[in-house]
Amino acid sequence: MTMRLHNLKPRPGAKHRTKRLGQGDRSGHGGTSGRGGKGQTARAGGTIRLGFEGGQMPLYRRIPKRGFNNKDFGTDFAIVNVQQLNELADGTVVTAELLVERGLLHKVGDGLKILGHGALTKKLTVKAQRFSASAKEKITKAGGQCEELPLPGIHHQPAAK
Repeated sequence: MTMRLHNLKPRPGAKHRTKRLGQGDRSGHGGTSGRGGKGQTARAGGTIRLGFEGGQMPLYRRIPKRGFNNKDFGTDFAIVNVQQLNELADGTVVTAELLVERGLLHKVGDGLKILGHGALTKKLTVKAQRFSASAKEKITKAGGQCEELPLPGIHHQPAAK
């Protein structure tokens, strides 16, 4: 017998009869329909969130919170790609305040970082706290300048060269 589309069938044991719940006690799934006893989990939509201990103070709240989290000390930069700077006129001095004023940024966190996504066609002087290597390259290639500003609130000495 050759294998044809009309005589294909699944392997033995691959297909199961569907559980017909709530069809009476003689169906084998009557009574509670496989949901156990009464209560929240027997109801439709009744789920208990992960870690719930029946009202007892859960483990994650019983354990003392200790240790150091570096997130509080991280820097949160406002990010702009060089492609977005094409909206500005040639010869513009780009600062974080100007970008907020023009609607390219909503808020400046710990400073401004310029990333190199896209192409830059304008000659701009960009003042920011950080530049990616590709952004610096694209700005200088377009005839502009990159001025790196110190982070606000951090007084540091520039590294000796």
